Amino acid sequence: MNVLMLSPGFPDDMPHFTKGLAQIGARVYGVGDQSEAAVAPDVRAALSGYLQVRSLWEEEDVARAVHDWMRGKSVDRVECLWEPGMVVAARLREVLGVPGLTVEQTIPFRDKVRMKEVLDAAGVRTPLHHRADSTHEVCAGVERIGFPVIIKPIDGAGSADTYRVESKEDLEQALQLLRHVEEVTVEEFVQGEEYTYDTVCAHGRVLHENVAWYRPNPLIARQSPWISPQAIALRDLSPPEIACGVEMGHKVIEALGFESGFTHMEWFRNEAGEAVFGEIGGRSPGGRLTHVMNYACDIDMFRGWAEAVCTGRFSQPIDRRYNANVIFKRAEGAGTIRSYQGLDVLLSEFGEHVAHIDLVPIGAPRRDWRKVVTGDGWVVVRHPDLETTMEIGNRFATDLRIFAA
Repeated sequence: MNVLMLSPGFPDDMPHFTKGLAQIGARVYGVGDQSEAAVAPDVRAALSGYLQVRSLWEEEDVARAVHDWMRGKSVDRVECLWEPGMVVAARLREVLGVPGLTVEQTIPFRDKVRMKEVLDAAGVRTPLHHRADSTHEVCAGVERIGFPVIIKPIDGAGSADTYRVESKEDLEQALQLLRHVEEVTVEEFVQGEEYTYDTVCAHGRVLHENVAWYRPNPLIARQSPWISPQAIALRDLSPPEIACGVEMGHKVIEALGFESGFTHMEWFRNEAGEAVFGEIGGRSPGGRLTHVMNYACDIDMFRGWAEAVCTGRFSQPIDRRYNANVIFKRAEGAGTIRSYQGLDVLLSEFGEHVAHIDLVPIGAPRRDWRKVVTGDGWVVVRHPDLETTMEIGNRFATDLRIFAA
């Protein structure tokens, strides 16, 4: 099977998916705007060819270049797991006659208002929402929905450029901060716990599913530099407060007509116990969550995704052995990383439950926590019992400290 992979070496998780395709026997042809020399050697080794394009976002130019480059070769799949490239991938499918999401089917995964319109029609509970491309329209949306609201880009990813607005003063500040964004959605603010619903699908069937619990909600974490955000891939998806989100996730995938690959949905359980849709991407989750899913089940989701899109199967046995909790650390101070504190004690106490540690090396620059989800490092802990997993995660959140100067 020949698979065209957009941006095979960037961002961070893409090399794992690229290698997953090669591991199941696919011939992988990479297309990106990096030079081939900039692609990591292990990723280059997984590729059967690489085409550098001037810009990955010039759809027609990319389509022409790929069409000429692949002349004489068949293409069975076109894959992209990076949010900005989804429409380009869909355009290539149309040009090359490859199965998968078309441009029209992809738009609701990128346009948050269109997404909610489709789901409203399918009877899925979504927040009240209003599309806006001017200050006047933003204010009209706030007037219709009422404070508090969330304002965020129509085609954004994660919680970047996302603001909770509770007053006219907040609104004025958000409008200034969003001046670089062409179009936004104004939405009802849903108070409650926030979760994910992540799937690997083939031919519209869910082959593997995951629910992760954000602690605290991402919007809070983005506003507070001292917080060590956590996300727990839950072992048990059967409690009613979780199962309602899983049920909604199946309805969302069906309503949007998703075919094969990864999906990453965010949803809320509000104070009334109701599952409320947030948004969905036809891609893998960011924030190292795919790795956390691996640690929860002792499987390889990168290879599992590759098998699903190429063969329609997910043959690895799925045994939810653990709750797996990722903790993202943020250094104190500015400049370069100087020291860690508390790690030795934590490892002596909880070492058997620590699945992964990746901290920024001593002497490296501190990262900008507002731009990098992983902050200055991440730790994964796991345990069959949820309360114990939370306790260990909280200890790493508070007792592991990283200092910069």
